[in-house]
Amino acid sequence: MPESTLRVWWDVFVNKPGGTVPPAPLPIHRLSRAGLDAAPDRSLYRLGHSTVLMKLRGQWWLTDPVFAERASPMGFAGPKRFHAPPVAIEDLPPIRAVILSHDHYDHLDRDAIRALDGKVGLFLAPLGVGDRLAGWGIAADKIRQFDWWQGTEVDGLRLTATPAQHFSGRGFTDGNRTLWASWVIEDDGLRVFYSGDSGYFDGFAEIGRRFGPFGLTLMEAGAYNAQWPYVHLHPPQVVQAHLDLGGLWLLPIHNGTFDLAMHAWEDPFEQVLRVAAGRGVRVATPMMGERVDMNAPQEGSRWWR
Repeated sequence: MPESTLRVWWDVFVNKPGGTVPPAPLPIHRLSRAGLDAAPDRSLYRLGHSTVLMKLRGQWWLTDPVFAERASPMGFAGPKRFHAPPVAIEDLPPIRAVILSHDHYDHLDRDAIRALDGKVGLFLAPLGVGDRLAGWGIAADKIRQFDWWQGTEVDGLRLTATPAQHFSGRGFTDGNRTLWASWVIEDDGLRVFYSGDSGYFDGFAEIGRRFGPFGLTLMEAGAYNAQWPYVHLHPPQVVQAHLDLGGLWLLPIHNGTFDLAMHAWEDPFEQVLRVAAGRGVRVATPMMGERVDMNAPQEGSRWWR
């Protein structure tokens, strides 16, 4: 392992500053099966970190489902959730497809995948990630794997795996053996971008040229650090990537659930809003479990304050 990586992990586990964890329980909006069943089409709910539930074409779609108490290979150690998920897996409606970006523990939760299996029609994954699912007992005919720029149509919804600048692996010996990706979701006139994890690169502009403009971008904004500038977006880069994509509304994700970096836990929200205000970008910041109308997003409250 490179010395720089060891230094980062030493800082994360030994030299943590104050403020990386909320001082009090976070407000969340609890969801019920009845409420989800009654939700209108093009409803979106943040369930935590990068887990987003969307209703499109009358069916439900779920990104990177993580319901575990910790984003870690160990149930007794590692980054612990700030809040419970707004809805339990057993209370979710049938899911047409789970959309996966990569195999890191804060994006791919083995227990959640297994628990969801009975109510999920398809698992859409970058190359190699689907092989992990198969190894966990998911039926091969429910898994579809994609290289960058490859996609599929599911019941009229078009989904395309697009590039990202990141890395993969779940241990010390399997680094970069699976692919990582962002996703473009097209529902007639509505286009949504899901970033997964990525550093800033010219791929955002290329995705914007090929698929933009986007009515809504779900952009990774959290767990950034000067020591890993190439694999996560810093707040000014979040806004710039959104603009590269031709985004209308920006919804910051990858924050507010796990302590994965050295910055204050609320810093992603505050910094993205500050930069966005200076560049005329509209930002939606829903509370976990709060409904967003994908046709007409709203700013939302500053719930983290």
